[in-house]
Amino acid sequence: MRLIEAAGLSRRFTTKHGVVDAVRSVDFTVDAGEIVGFLGPNGAGKTTTMRMLTTLLKPTSGSAVVAGCDLATDPVGVRRRIGYVSQGGGANPGYIVHEEIELQARLYGLGRAEVARRVDEVIAILDLAELRDRVVGTLSGGQRRRLDIALGLVHGPELVFLDEPSAGLDPTSRSHLWSYIRRLRDEHGTTVFLSTHYLDEADALCDRVLIMDAGRIIAEDSPETLKQRVSDDVVIVEISGDVEVAGRALREEAAVRDLTVDGAVLRFGTDRGDKAVTTTVRALDRADIEVLSIRVERPTLDDVFLALTEETPIAA
Repeated sequence: MRLIEAAGLSRRFTTKHGVVDAVRSVDFTVDAGEIVGFLGPNGAGKTTTMRMLTTLLKPTSGSAVVAGCDLATDPVGVRRRIGYVSQGGGANPGYIVHEEIELQARLYGLGRAEVARRVDEVIAILDLAELRDRVVGTLSGGQRRRLDIALGLVHGPELVFLDEPSAGLDPTSRSHLWSYIRRLRDEHGTTVFLSTHYLDEADALCDRVLIMDAGRIIAEDSPETLKQRVSDDVVIVEISGDVEVAGRALREEAAVRDLTVDGAVLRFGTDRGDKAVTTTVRALDRADIEVLSIRVERPTLDDVFLALTEETPIAA
């Protein structure tokens, strides 16, 4: 089941400096049960796209169906079926945590019994039980972010949009938040569409990523596939023995590319570094070469992001 289907979605702004095409005819889909990351440099069009998909901004052209509702003809239906957590959050700092969640549930029209049930559920999901009676303004950044997500989930949406969910959090709080986001999908079946500037976050969380630049989607795939497209894995092996003999032994392996030697260290590229470790050790053993150490360096989403966005022409 598709929860987002965007076709030719565009947004044009007219400013005192002229016309700006912030989003240029983007097409993409998000399936139920996915965690999809939305990446791009500042000014790429991510926020504008997300605001259109959440009915906060009307498209200039194109169409989208979100959670089964047409963006143009049934925006109210979209709002009822999605959750949206903005980067800045929306909790009232003077409210008690459970009161803020209850208010949000009532605003969605839930009955008294349903409000109580859903408040208890989201408090449990996001580990807020110890904070239930705390004043919102006294929460830490990580606690506040979990509350923000609870507010976006209290009405039970099948699709939730998270805008920079871990922005400004310390590494420990980020790691905990990632665990909560995974649980939303794995234990509760929630589809998650998140924007982030943290590429390690997208790598750790997302089934797929969309990379946007200059208002267009320039790449779309799983993090692993995108990394393989940009660069080989690199195997680095330190040996004791004749490096020329070792080099010849490794070159006989079909998967070895761009072999270089630096003293007793040999480096080469390969499609699958994990599999190459075994074949490398076997090849060197057959050549009577002792392996002192071996490791694999893999490309990161940072490498993908830099390679793709540097290739994208600047928008006119």
